[in-house]
Amino acid sequence: MPAKFTIRGDNMKKAFYPAIVKKGNKDYIVKFYDIPHGITQGSNLDEVAEKAREVLELCIEGFLEDKEEIPTPTFPENIKLGNEEFIILVDVNITLIKNELENKAVKKTLTIPYWLNEIAEENKVNFSQLLQVAIKEHLNISRTPEH
Repeated sequence: MPAKFTIRGDNMKKAFYPAIVKKGNKDYIVKFYDIPHGITQGSNLDEVAEKAREVLELCIEGFLEDKEEIPTPTFPENIKLGNEEFIILVDVNITLIKNELENKAVKKTLTIPYWLNEIAEENKVNFSQLLQVAIKEHLNISRTPEH
């Protein structure tokens, strides 16, 4: 079982994931050791670092959306490298991603009678806000999700 390699503080969970980098013919290829399908590439190391963080954040978001367990990062010293491979550590703030995902707007289509729509629009009703309030009242929810 891989050891945890995280930092906790200020009510945030920041994790560092090792990514294996190898120089290809034209680009650097990056594969995350602990993240299936966590693969990207870049033409230089700055681009590699930027794209690696983007891929990691997308993968973590996917785990959260699918309600799957987020893989625990492996300590870099426990990873065996091949020829011309090296490791970079990519940080990700899992709490921030979770908060953004929970507060992400979701589009819903609804149907109301024409006459009711006309009166609501004349009165400048904010349909999204009204629907949120009504759903919270219906479900007896008085707060936003805890993080």
